[in-house]
Amino acid sequence: MCPPRRKDWSLGQVLDPRAKWVQEWNRVFLLVCATGLFVDPLFFYALSISDTCMCLFVDGWFAITVTALRCMTDALHVWNMWLQFKMAKRSSFGARTSFVGGGDDGGGERSGPRGGVNARRVAFKYLKAKKGFFFDLFIILWVAIPYLLEKGSVTLVMTVLLIIFLFQYLPKIYHSVCLLRRMQNLSGYIFGTVWWGIALNMIAYFVASHAAGACWYLLGIQRSAKCLKEQCRGLREGCDLRVLACKEPIYYGTSNMVRERARLAWAENRQARVTCIDSPDNYDYGAYKWTVQLVTNDSRLEKILFPIFWGLMTLSTFGNLESTTEWLEVVFNIIVLTSGLLLVTMLIGNIKVFLHATTSKKQAMQLKMRNIEWWMRKRHLPSGFRQRVRNYERQRWAAMRGVDECEMIRNLPEGLRRDIKYHLCLDLVRQVPLFQHMDDLVLENICDRVKSLIFTKGEIITREGDPVQRMLFVVRGHLQSSQLLRDGVKSCCMLGPGNFSGDELLSWCLRRPFIERLPPSSSTLITLETTEAFGLEAEDVKVADLGGGGDSACLAEIEAGNK
Repeated sequence: MCPPRRKDWSLGQVLDPRAKWVQEWNRVFLLVCATGLFVDPLFFYALSISDTCMCLFVDGWFAITVTALRCMTDALHVWNMWLQFKMAKRSSFGARTSFVGGGDDGGGERSGPRGGVNARRVAFKYLKAKKGFFFDLFIILWVAIPYLLEKGSVTLVMTVLLIIFLFQYLPKIYHSVCLLRRMQNLSGYIFGTVWWGIALNMIAYFVASHAAGACWYLLGIQRSAKCLKEQCRGLREGCDLRVLACKEPIYYGTSNMVRERARLAWAENRQARVTCIDSPDNYDYGAYKWTVQLVTNDSRLEKILFPIFWGLMTLSTFGNLESTTEWLEVVFNIIVLTSGLLLVTMLIGNIKVFLHATTSKKQAMQLKMRNIEWWMRKRHLPSGFRQRVRNYERQRWAAMRGVDECEMIRNLPEGLRRDIKYHLCLDLVRQVPLFQHMDDLVLENICDRVKSLIFTKGEIITREGDPVQRMLFVVRGHLQSSQLLRDGVKSCCMLGPGNFSGDELLSWCLRRPFIERLPPSSSTLITLETTEAFGLEAEDVKVADLGGGGDSACLAEIEAGNK
């Protein structure tokens, strides 16, 4: 009697973290995290100073745009949290489940000795994890930012916004680093190519420059507001500090700004304008000197690009900043200098590692060529031989890019190695008439014994009359097969991809009684270009079971073909 089937939980089927689509989603989500790290600092650029009224306000349209971008990235974060509720850990999934009728995409049914991984247990494990649900939820919480934008508390927005930014941005960076490590631990790589690794490091450096530039812009506005506040307090006739904030702090365009009498009087204050707005030379701006030209700039693109340029320049040159003695500015400069030193060191180190991975084979080739040159000089080889050796090494490198195919396949598991060689060689081996009648087991044995060979242009592989050492199956390139006939006429033909030579070994192997002496070659083989081929050595032909005792019909067919 079958046990009653338990009702599936509403979260659905447990997901395999090794599934192909899950790994693709992780890569996409990593780019989403990078986008989120780029979007958050954009909130700082919503703050501006009106050039006409000399008051602080929030650019409403820009704030709405950035808020929409933030909502889109947060929506993808929520979707990832939903997937994490159903995502099994790699260890538990691999130990307790197996695939039933599934493919590489992870779409098969998973079952185990106890009915598979429990979906409820997976969800609760995500809830209780230190870097699980609550950490992911904290990443997308941003209640205070829209509250400030709606209430228009411009006098507090700079301080509060900077605190909130650091309070949420640093955990976001940590979250992205954790995602990177999880992807590397799961599959050993992230995108699988060296250039993607370099691109990720450049993206991280660019985002760091963007964040540093945005903080620099915000602190620059704070310094400008401080300058205006000092000028307002220094007026003899008195000044209401409320004029430093525009009447309606959030504006969707500045054409409809309300100009009260006190605000008009403040806007016409020439001393304050010259000191704080028109030129950075009349006030001690320190490291924020260049922000004076941005705080009143109406171009949003320039507001974003120039701080990014400042961030790239500052992180790359380790500062070169003129600082005042104000503690916040000094701390900011110290953080920027230290971060720039670390980021540049990491960037150069990582790129060096990635480039070494791409150039190591070329360097190994150069070292090998130096050793070959030393050996040829030591043995006093003629220049003709030396040139032939150089040509062989160069053409072999051009064909395989330093990859030792035989060594690579040899290091694979036996079953996988046999399957790959069977896939690569089966169509070529079946071009031989004798092999067409053999079963798959014998063909698999033959394919497992072939070796990859490369011949350079103009190389004589076999001379007519010499013992045949191996059968050749041409993969790429062309050979010239020439044979001297009885009347002295030379017969030539060309062998291309899919053709074979050395079939004299088949009649030699099938002949009874067996003769150890290798058969003579019936033709001369010369390469017309760099040629790749698979070779089946004479010893391997003899060991392979080609018929179990000499099929006379096949033997006659082979001898007729050789003639």
